[in-house]
Amino acid sequence: MKRTLATLMALCMMLSLAACGGSGASSVPASVSASAPSSGSEPAPADGAVLNIWCWNDEFQSRFNDYYPEVKEVAEDKSTTTLNDGTIVKWTINPNENNNYQNKLDEALLAQDSAAADDKIDIFLIEADYALKYVDSDYTLDVRGDIGLTDADLSGQYPYTQDIATAGGKLKGVTWQATPGLFAYRRSIAKDVLGTDDPAQVQEALSDWDKFNAVAEQAAAKGYKMLSGYDDSYRTFSNNVSAPWVTGTTVTVDENLMKWVEQTKTYTDNGYNNKSSLWSDVWAADQGPDGKVFGFFYSTWGINFTLLGNSLETPEAEGGKAEAGNGIYGDYAVCEGPQPYYWGGTWICAAAGTDNTAAIADIMRSLTCDKAIMKQITEDTQDYTNNAPAMEELASSDFKSDFLGGQNHIALFAAAAPNIDMSNAGPYDQGLNESFQGAFKDYFDGAVDLETAKTNFQTSIGEKYPELTEVVWPE
Repeated sequence: MKRTLATLMALCMMLSLAACGGSGASSVPASVSASAPSSGSEPAPADGAVLNIWCWNDEFQSRFNDYYPEVKEVAEDKSTTTLNDGTIVKWTINPNENNNYQNKLDEALLAQDSAAADDKIDIFLIEADYALKYVDSDYTLDVRGDIGLTDADLSGQYPYTQDIATAGGKLKGVTWQATPGLFAYRRSIAKDVLGTDDPAQVQEALSDWDKFNAVAEQAAAKGYKMLSGYDDSYRTFSNNVSAPWVTGTTVTVDENLMKWVEQTKTYTDNGYNNKSSLWSDVWAADQGPDGKVFGFFYSTWGINFTLLGNSLETPEAEGGKAEAGNGIYGDYAVCEGPQPYYWGGTWICAAAGTDNTAAIADIMRSLTCDKAIMKQITEDTQDYTNNAPAMEELASSDFKSDFLGGQNHIALFAAAAPNIDMSNAGPYDQGLNESFQGAFKDYFDGAVDLETAKTNFQTSIGEKYPELTEVVWPE
């Protein structure tokens, strides 16, 4: 479907404005809602010599280089990877601060049709928070119809990982990871507060929000914080809303989000949290040896990467080892917590206009469908991968995490993953969730009252999304 020149020019102008728009830029779908490059519907019959992959960090690059069977050689600076058939994989990594990754990707996708064959994007990566922006566009190819993966290939994947990447009945992306969330708690603090660090008994004490709040009060009496900051529990509430953020031009604030507001205000006023924000220095320090926080809501990647790293007295980058005796390594455990949720995830998309569909098919099949490879990634990295049969095998085995005091956390993830529901995900999720959290921080700190916080949220919506004309709050 071709758009008029005037429409395309307007889209380019909107993209230019979006590139200067800070966090709001990710919400502008104009750059990817234009029609796909004409070459996307008729890929070249022979694969090209260069495969261009765009991402925002080196996570997928490391998975690719370590586990894709066709890798022959990796350049010393890791800028390229050579495959067995001579194909050169060129990596373009643009960090995602201030939506830099999305802005540059959008510009490149708009220029895809006129780019030289060896410069065209073949694969690009997307995150859950903004996945639908690209999934629901002509710039991503159908994994089945265009790339050639079959239902049999995809059968081991968790359904939610496909639901979020599906638009108009077409699967537009696949992922090697599933990201169910758990509650990671300090064993030593649990023993002091609850008299036990046993995951089953701790789960019983935290199995719903009323119990969770009661433990927060008990923890405070012992000198501990239940959570580090304002945002820690947010995704557990936002993943359990009853409807999408937006219907038509109306924004509906779900009752569950207001429960988060109420809880966080209580925690802040009563000293149950440390008034930190996600990714801040205080938040990271609260996870370390000097921290006094009962626990943290974390998904799969967060536990074995972020939490583990923050727990060490001497970081691995400074010569420390990830082992007992270094900081509080071994003092964490996990339980299900009060509600199932997920956090994050990275999807592999095939870009319309690629001349490497056969190579992309093999990469997707190997790195998101192959049971043996998925199981090996988990065994090596403890990352939870997107293959239910492989994860169930590990869940029922003697697999364990030394970081979690010998616990088989894969068993808990395997139980949680089937409960993830993506039916209420929408294209405005990232922007509205960020604005909602930001608008209420002043309220938590007592700088504004509740009604002013609501007004500030509505103002931010008007600035980010002028097409959204109404906001409905729960009664």
